[in-house]
Amino acid sequence: MAACWLIALLAPVGPALAGAAVTVDSAADLRQTLAQVEPVRVLQAHPSNYREVVRRLGPGDHLRLAAGAYPRSLRLDGVQGTAERPIIISGPSKGPPALFKGRRGANTLSLGTTAHIVLRHLTLDGGRENIAAVTLEAEADYSHDITLEHLTIRNYDGAQGNSGITTRAPAWNWTIRHNDIRRVGTGMYLGQPDGSAPFIGGLIENNVVAETLGYSIQIKHQNRRDLLPPMPDEPRRTVLRYNLLSKAEGGSSERARPNLLLGHFPPEGAGQHDRYLVYGNLFHENPHERLFQGEGNLFLYNNLFINHGGDGLIVLRHNHVPKEVQILNNTVLARGVGVRIDAPDRDYQQVVAGNAVFAEQPLAMARGVREAVNLTAPFERAAERLARPHGEGWDLDLYPQRGALRRDDPLPVSGADLPGFERDYNGRPREHETYGAYDGGAEGNPGRAAGVGPGAGPLH
Repeated sequence: MAACWLIALLAPVGPALAGAAVTVDSAADLRQTLAQVEPVRVLQAHPSNYREVVRRLGPGDHLRLAAGAYPRSLRLDGVQGTAERPIIISGPSKGPPALFKGRRGANTLSLGTTAHIVLRHLTLDGGRENIAAVTLEAEADYSHDITLEHLTIRNYDGAQGNSGITTRAPAWNWTIRHNDIRRVGTGMYLGQPDGSAPFIGGLIENNVVAETLGYSIQIKHQNRRDLLPPMPDEPRRTVLRYNLLSKAEGGSSERARPNLLLGHFPPEGAGQHDRYLVYGNLFHENPHERLFQGEGNLFLYNNLFINHGGDGLIVLRHNHVPKEVQILNNTVLARGVGVRIDAPDRDYQQVVAGNAVFAEQPLAMARGVREAVNLTAPFERAAERLARPHGEGWDLDLYPQRGALRRDDPLPVSGADLPGFERDYNGRPREHETYGAYDGGAEGNPGRAAGVGPGAGPLH
């Protein structure tokens, strides 16, 4: 696969961003900081004794797993750190990995009622068994303040229901970052099918999810919440940023699914004002389905949507109606429909503005949706304005040609309360009024700023 697309869309080059550029909120920053605190004690384990060592873990412990093949699952049931002293379990960051091999009848990394746990630098290989990789089990009471980072997950594609990361009980304050998930049934499946296990206040960033039979990521709809004593009841934001979600290969045609599907928050009570913030992501190809589908309270901005075989993004009823929706400053290249909003709740505001949409049907808006300051053109004419929209394989670049997407009119919304809004898809400051996901001020695509995106490297 050509390297130039990766340089244009993924490669982290240039100076590091200022802290505010990648800040979601103070809670997310605190979770990242606590994951790096000095441990109370460091424990060592290897494939023959790690289960016994896990049983001794307490707040502030750091368990370092040696490289090698771990033939049985890693079970964390009732293991809890504290906000000040999380428990860390890690494998080697370089060289041969700590490899957990899938075993029939048991999910590879199993979580029960857990809190303040960091898991990093582990490799999970399912061997195509009928199991999941990382699972918060349905029998758990809850799980909160969990960090999953730098995990490599492969070969959980024996069936579409086998997932890379799954939550089946109430979960909040989860951070899922810098993971590489490929050849699985579903990349992430967060929540229960009946809406009974809410996923609250999550941060999902800098992940690669590719070659999935079904969804790259699905976050399930939520019923009215039965608040547990430690569960937050104030409005929260679940953030998905800087991820690569590709279904260019491996997707099921018989049970086709979008790359990302976001279900609604509770229709009343705690959580009804929660939001999804989706920005700086690359939605890449889906020959059998749309790239994005959502409902509820949605804010999508500074994303790239590329689908040479189907639709771009669609907001419509799945289990409940679309409510507050803002679709701003995205670049959409789609063979079918570019952006569609269908039958939203008109007591809420829906705005589609600042987008550059190249599609057979660029915009399909329900009555009452505020549509303003968008550039639309047929799919076949994208090459007149974008650098390389129709390259072979990964040889693509949706950066605007010099001055081709400049605009004069300001957006009808400010984006002041949207983190990262003032920076473009590359994570660079927006200094020019431009349609779409890029600032467009440079002669050519300057690439992504350091810390933005999952990094360079081919998908295979």
